[in-house]
This record gives sequence, C-alpha cells and structure tokens, in this order.
Amino acid sequence: MNTSEAFVKRLPNDIGGLPADRIDCTDHELQPWEKRCHALADVLDFHKILNTEEKRRGVEALGSELIGKLSYYERWIVAFANILFQKQILTPEELALKMDDVTARHASEAKI
Repeated sequence: MNTSEAFVKRLPNDIGGLPADRIDCTDHELQPWEKRCHALADVLDFHKILNTEEKRRGVEALGSELIGKLSYYERWIVAFANILFQKQILTPEELALKMDDVTARHASEAKI
C-alpha cells in the first residue's frame, strides 16, 4: 500500500497494527470535568444538536498528531467545540469569554 492509499484507507484514530506504547488497562475514576464532558455529550445528543456520528467525525477531523496528544475526553471537548463553531451555535469568542468566567470563578473559590 502506498502513502496515498494508506491516507485514504486509514483514518487518524485507526491505529490498529501500528507500533504503540503498552495500553494502560487499569480502571480509574473519572475526573469531574470528564464526567461533565460525558454529560454534555448526552445533552447535545438529547437535544439533537450533535450525534454520535458527528462526534466520531469531529474526533477524526482532529488528525493523528492531535489525537495522539489529547486524552480521550480532551478529544471529545475539542471536537464538540469545532462542531458547534461549524454549526454557528457557538463562536470562539463566546467560548473564550465563558472559559474566562469559569477560570475567575475557580480562582475566587480557591481563595475562600
């Protein structure tokens, strides 16, 4: 298979058969933000804003380099943002403002 064929046949998250580090199979408790990310996926799906196939496509669109650097739920959240930007439901500026609000809220809570 030449490079062009491999590019067409292998999606960025299709890593079967490629060299990789050992898979860590130990269960771990989800962090609160990961639980919220999963809940967000359920809410977006329930309201027919984003479905499982769109999420999968959104993660694949990140490309193999970014997929390799992000954790499972980090991939989801970046994919959600990109899809909501594409659908013009959310703008990058609105997301940045909300992230600033959350950062400020956490900073003030930490002082208490």
